Amino acid sequence: MHDWIDQALWSLDQGQALVLVTVAWAQGSTPREAGAKMLVSDRQQWLTIGGGHLEWMAVDVARKRLHAAHVPSRWIERLPLGPSLGQCCGGMVHLLFERLDAADRGWLGDLRARLLAGRAAVREVVLGDGGNAPPVRLRDAPLAPGEPVPDKLLAEDDQGRPLFAEVIAPAPLNVILFGAGHVGRALVHILGTLPCQVTWVDEREDLFPDILPPNVRLEATDTPEAVIDEAPPHSCYLIMTHDHALDQRLCEQLLRRDDVAYFGLIGSLTKRRKFERRFQARGIPEARYRRIVCPIGEPGIAGKQPAVIAVAVAAQILRVRAEVAQGAAAPVL
Repeated sequence: MHDWIDQALWSLDQGQALVLVTVAWAQGSTPREAGAKMLVSDRQQWLTIGGGHLEWMAVDVARKRLHAAHVPSRWIERLPLGPSLGQCCGGMVHLLFERLDAADRGWLGDLRARLLAGRAAVREVVLGDGGNAPPVRLRDAPLAPGEPVPDKLLAEDDQGRPLFAEVIAPAPLNVILFGAGHVGRALVHILGTLPCQVTWVDEREDLFPDILPPNVRLEATDTPEAVIDEAPPHSCYLIMTHDHALDQRLCEQLLRRDDVAYFGLIGSLTKRRKFERRFQARGIPEARYRRIVCPIGEPGIAGKQPAVIAVAVAAQILRVRAEVAQGAAAPVL
């Protein structure tokens, strides 16, 4: 969701000049939503604002001004997406261009730290002023839990200068994944590209890969039940360990919570029935264990290969994310 921050910090550390391109405002049918971002250097680009002629033009504009003197370091381009750009969308976008250099490492690092701590931030960017625009300003976003993030906006600062402001919030979906086996690794590979925060739990530390997506945090522990106790409300849980007995303990621990957005258990219908009989024998109400999604994955996506299972589960997680965004943080049944 915020890969552009890590990529920008890495590129600046390598001494690369960059332009950050943001969809500042979108009206009608457009390839990407307001807030979508892309980074452009002399020879590379990262992420996308929707592809097509719009993106090609944005890259060209960015590179022409990347090292230009006596021009604003931040500016807005208004682009209609009609026949003039050869795109069928027909909408209108305003693109914000920002030249980044070593001086921008401060606010980028601050923003990254805020997001990792679960805090939203308002990013304020004053436009124009030649090459001497004031630094990007960050302030805490006055957002209550569950409050929708407002649209990007264009306004003026207290000196009457054009101002772009946006709220940048942590990923709205928190995923707790138990198990570093084949399916777990395949799933983390996909979740690493999605707008979510992932806590990946397994006691077998040697199974974790050396390189992880920036939105994945490792928890190598022999007391995984504690991770459930400490997880934030409305998280999604995926239980897919190597041990059925451990799966059952985790399920029982999770059934004590009433604030679960999604509760998936890998396995067959036979495994589900066996667990249900054990839960019933322990006096756990049926209404509780009926919340468990097992088998997991979107119906209609068939296959037992780890990658196929991972795709099916990720699709189900995306559906939950849409429900959470709409305020319907109910379990998937």
